[in-house]
Amino acid sequence: MSTDDQNRALAAAILPLVGGPANVTSVAHCMTRLRLGLRDRSLVQDEALRALPAVLGVVEDDTYQIVLGPGTVARVTPEFEALVAESPDTGAPVSGAPVAGALVAEAAAGSARPAHTARELADRGAALKAARKARNATPFKLFLRRIANVFVPLIPALIGCGIIAGLNGLLVNLGWLPGVTPALAAVASGFMALIAVFVGHNTAKEFGGTPILGGAVASVIVFAGVAKVEVFGRALSPGQGGVLGALGAAVLAVYVEKWCRRRVPEALDVLVTPTLTVLVSGLVTVFGLMYVAGEVSQAIGDVADWLLAHAGAGAGLVLGGLFLPLVMLGLHQALIPLHTTLIEQQGYTVLLPILAMAGAGQVGAAMAVYLRLPRNGSIRRTIRSALPAGFLGVGEPLIYGVSLPLGRPFVTACVGGAFGGGFVGLFNMLGDKVGSTAIGPSGWALFPLLDGNKGLGETVAIYAGGLLVGYAAGFLATYFFGFSRDMLEEFDVDTEQRTEQAAEQAPGRATAPAAEPATEPATGPGRGTPPSAGPGPAPVTAEP
Repeated sequence: MSTDDQNRALAAAILPLVGGPANVTSVAHCMTRLRLGLRDRSLVQDEALRALPAVLGVVEDDTYQIVLGPGTVARVTPEFEALVAESPDTGAPVSGAPVAGALVAEAAAGSARPAHTARELADRGAALKAARKARNATPFKLFLRRIANVFVPLIPALIGCGIIAGLNGLLVNLGWLPGVTPALAAVASGFMALIAVFVGHNTAKEFGGTPILGGAVASVIVFAGVAKVEVFGRALSPGQGGVLGALGAAVLAVYVEKWCRRRVPEALDVLVTPTLTVLVSGLVTVFGLMYVAGEVSQAIGDVADWLLAHAGAGAGLVLGGLFLPLVMLGLHQALIPLHTTLIEQQGYTVLLPILAMAGAGQVGAAMAVYLRLPRNGSIRRTIRSALPAGFLGVGEPLIYGVSLPLGRPFVTACVGGAFGGGFVGLFNMLGDKVGSTAIGPSGWALFPLLDGNKGLGETVAIYAGGLLVGYAAGFLATYFFGFSRDMLEEFDVDTEQRTEQAAEQAPGRATAPAAEPATEPATGPGRGTPPSAGPGPAPVTAEP
């Protein structure tokens, strides 16, 4: 089966498990997740989705998010959108359905396997996600989420241009293809030169305005003619204020536009509203926002440089150790404009490689859990399936499926991230900056985007060393301190034997022949009871 057929089959397998096309209100994707808006959350079959071979996990936030991993999600999303468009309400047959049916059957079989403690961890993880979602529904955190939504669509372009910039730098250093490198530099730098326009466009769209008006106002920031304007006795420079200025300018444009829509007569709206929106917002941007945002942007760069130059190891320790708790609190989204500002100013962000060490700690902790629970086949299967994604920087399956529900392994994983961050921060303090030319990837996926103030080989070696330290520290902390004696007694059990014993002790089954459990009634829709599983876990209900 070709790759295109596989992607379409996966999309066709996912669609009925989220309630069918009639239940899907919106489809989008980020770096790793298929993000769906749903009419009725109760129609989603969470366990069957998790059991699909290509699904790395699910996360419920303002949208229902299916973790497919980098690359895969970009190929599956168009297929999914096409399937939704093909059969909006009619129940028309979907191409790829036979293979999709096989995938769903495999998922159902996987969900029916004995997984006593893994199911408990999944339930705990779901409860923790629901609690986190409730805590994060504050006005401030919802505002941060909207800010993140402005920048997430820009990540593919940042990655592509970042890799091209790295390749161009390598060719320049080697003296190869001198006739091509200027063109590569132009291709790599064009997007960053105009990123303010894209930020303005997305900001207006996110905050309920007309996207093109947001882009028009933000374009003032990068217009070369602003160099002729003086503010507070100083001439402005094109690009001053950067993405922060564009963000503020577009938000202001949205409020001006909404004010005009309420007051301007309909007959004049098409002429007056866009004119006043661009005029008022543009003048405020030129004579105020560009200067203020420029000072803030400069301060961000200065603080980051000072912090890593004078307290690199300590700063890395704190940032690497606290990043995952920040994710749990929803505060990590505030870092996205900071990353983008640093990339715009310096060509790379020195914060991302340090924060990426948090994922290394999770991987090390998961490997320790794997060894500490040798008899728990259920949890070990979960770890085996999630580790490849963890190495590539997709940590949700390990976080919500293993470490966070267990409790102490999540803390010891943060210890691993702290040590990895401290390692990278130490080299920053010694003068070896390690940065990333784009945001989004982490783990091994960040290697193509690395850059710094020294040679590429040295930068890669420091980052790889940080990953190894994070793996080792997370592993050792979890192996020796991640489990109490009571936790080992609870979780280090043979779940298959435990399920068989439960089947033998179940009322009305004491006299049943050993070979007949396969003929027992199904425990839920599409989930027959396997021969060795007895009654199995309770039927899956939708997450709150």
